[in-house]
Amino acid sequence: MASALAAKLGFNSLLRRQAKNFRVRICTMESDMEFSCEVKWKGKDLFDLVCRTLGLRETWFFGLQYNIKDTVAWLKMEKRVLDQEVPQEEPITLHFLAKFYPENAEEELVQDITQHLFFLQVKMKILEEEIHCPPEASVLLASYAVHAKYGDYDPNVHKTGFLAEEELLPKRVINLYQMTAEMWEERITACYAEHRGRTRDEAEMEYLKIAQDLDMYGVNYFLIRNKKGTDLLLGVDALGLHIYEPDNRLTPKCSFPWNEIRNISYSDKEFTIKPLDKKTNVFKFNSSRLRVNKLILQLCIGNHDLFMRRRRVDSLEVQQMKAQAREERARKQVERQRLQREKQLREEAERARDDLERRLIQLQDEAHMANEALLRSEQTADLLAEKAQIAEEEAKLLAQKAAEAETEMQRIKVTAIRGQEERQLMEQKMLEAEMLALKMAKESERRAKEAEQLRQDLQEARESERRAKHKLLEITSKPVYTFGFTSPGMLPDSMPPDLSFSRENLSFDFKDTDMKRLSMEIEKEKVEYMEKSKHLQEQLNELKTEIESLKMKERETPLDIIHNQNTEQGTSKHSNFKKVATSSFVL
Repeated sequence: MASALAAKLGFNSLLRRQAKNFRVRICTMESDMEFSCEVKWKGKDLFDLVCRTLGLRETWFFGLQYNIKDTVAWLKMEKRVLDQEVPQEEPITLHFLAKFYPENAEEELVQDITQHLFFLQVKMKILEEEIHCPPEASVLLASYAVHAKYGDYDPNVHKTGFLAEEELLPKRVINLYQMTAEMWEERITACYAEHRGRTRDEAEMEYLKIAQDLDMYGVNYFLIRNKKGTDLLLGVDALGLHIYEPDNRLTPKCSFPWNEIRNISYSDKEFTIKPLDKKTNVFKFNSSRLRVNKLILQLCIGNHDLFMRRRRVDSLEVQQMKAQAREERARKQVERQRLQREKQLREEAERARDDLERRLIQLQDEAHMANEALLRSEQTADLLAEKAQIAEEEAKLLAQKAAEAETEMQRIKVTAIRGQEERQLMEQKMLEAEMLALKMAKESERRAKEAEQLRQDLQEARESERRAKHKLLEITSKPVYTFGFTSPGMLPDSMPPDLSFSRENLSFDFKDTDMKRLSMEIEKEKVEYMEKSKHLQEQLNELKTEIESLKMKERETPLDIIHNQNTEQGTSKHSNFKKVATSSFVL
């Protein structure tokens, strides 16, 4: 059956070579691409095509990876694609991945696309737990990943539950604490809100700057055996070679920096490391398969070349790329400042518009109240006028009655002489009539005064009505300024003195002075790097303290326990890096 399968694979390979073209699917961290390739193409031809498609110039970090049996392999650049052990399928599936990692991402990664590809790959390795990450660092990294995707935090947009579908933390970290998804989201969002003002590229770079300090970052592990047959792990990364115990991938037992290695070679399954110091013993170990030895040697050569390349003067191509990157960053900085200025002007204009709208509403309320007061004044004046008219009529009636009483008194006086008895009676009636007339006169006088008072009230009411109308006229005649624009580019030509905007403020010239100033700012950022690192450590310690009480220690993995011990002792891969093998540790 095995021979039949081999014959079938060989037959498929023969058919593929006889064809003029073959198809290849390239899987990147974001999307897949498919190409039609010529049979004669070498690995470099396909790799260059992928890099051109992505717009990638920092090609030395990347390669095309494929699975072969129970391990992985990288497509060789100098050999034809179909002459290598690529998958026997149509189309051929290859993965475009970072093969080598930088020592310092911020200094070495020039292009934004390079930085983005590294960010996606490192993020995937952390989530899949290929890189061990402590819980507090996981939360901080998750907050930068959220910022890279969603931009600045906006409480009106990023409401509770907006991260429900996102995969942000390793499952190991989630299971380690008695915390709900809402509690994790609250922690991540609290950190995310502090990153306001950063761009996507800056958030991704902050992610890489934190991730590159993790002990397993950028390390390729291989199972090896020393001369005694003891199982060990060999770690290959940008700094050198590291020897680990199988159950501890965090802290190497010893390390060999690239600048202290004179030669690395292998023969059959035996691998040899020759230190630069000839007095130091040669270290040998065995790997189980020849294919693994080739992969180890390939990674060693590539990492060593990059290690030496970093310590030499940059090539002309790299210098041009860095110059272009600096110009692009300066241009983006100027553009960002311009956008921030426009945003500030827009916010100020919106605040001014809101103030005017509030003032307009206030004036409208005052006008409404004045109208109501005017209406009440008019009603009061009408009522007072009606009362004054009634009082005048009553006064006239009383005056008429008083005149009638006087006439009756005169008539009584004339008839009083008719008789003594009648006279006495008449005198009495006359006295009563006089008293009644006096009472009528007083009542008439009182009614007259009341009528006069009503006239004065009517006059005052009409004066109040006049003042109310005058105030209403003043309110309605005040100029009200409204804005109908939504951006600084639509500002009106005329505005009130305290709300005027100069169009000159909306334009920026990219001058040498701007470049010098930006260069000084970049230098200042370098000086502040140590302070930022200190702040980052404080932030990590604070996060660790906040969630420590919810940890379930019984769920800690062996790597978690080792990491905690290393943290307490202040040891790590980097602190042990300069240690070399001694006579007490013989490979």
